[in-house]
Amino acid sequence: MKYNLETMRDAVKKGRSGNGVFSSTGLTGGEAVKIKKYIEKGHTLSGDTIMTAVQNAVATNEVNAAMGVICATPTAGSSGTLPGVLFLLEKRLNLTEEQMIRFLFTAGGFGMVIANNAEIAGATGGCQAEVGSASAMGAAAAVEAAGGTAEQSAQALSIAMSNLLGLVCDPIAGLVEVPCVKRNAIGAGNALIAADMALAGCTSVIPADECIDAMKKVGHQMPASLRETGIGGLAGTPTGQAIKAKIFGEDA
Repeated sequence: MKYNLETMRDAVKKGRSGNGVFSSTGLTGGEAVKIKKYIEKGHTLSGDTIMTAVQNAVATNEVNAAMGVICATPTAGSSGTLPGVLFLLEKRLNLTEEQMIRFLFTAGGFGMVIANNAEIAGATGGCQAEVGSASAMGAAAAVEAAGGTAEQSAQALSIAMSNLLGLVCDPIAGLVEVPCVKRNAIGAGNALIAADMALAGCTSVIPADECIDAMKKVGHQMPASLRETGIGGLAGTPTGQAIKAKIFGEDA
């Protein structure tokens, strides 16, 4: 797990260093650095906490899109959400390496429950199964890192997952770039909000197990066009189709 942590840290560092990293298609890249510079100006609307998590998430997914090394959490397409939360909390809560590794074990534990009872792939459950699951894992682990109870972690998972229930997987040209990179930013922000709500004593009403089951059923009800096929949603828009044609040399 320490290796996973180091891999995540390296990806975040690479994505926000220099001019950033860029994919071969040119669809994504350099935006983590833009966010970094924006934060440094001190004029963020949502606050430096959220935007730092966003920066970390985007950096990781830009590295993934550029064929760099990342840690799938639980998939490559959702690999930015968890480090987005974790490296923000490292500074926010002054976490030690041991505590960060514990965060990953907690996230992994909740992730196993999701994987064993629902879906974690966009092809089978939509983006709710990827970024939604990653956000839920991050929320649960964030609560534990902040000293919350196991029940509060479960509540955070439920809140985070329910917020992204129904999110489709519609990658332009079938590539894990647009809108995937920015959805990880939303996943990280959602995880922190859900964790704070749970720590405040808010509840999901619907238990974690039932939220996971609902996510599974919603995923199975999604048409194939909205499950990573690059056909529907944003991928099916005129611009999305034009980008696909340009990349693959096909008629839009």
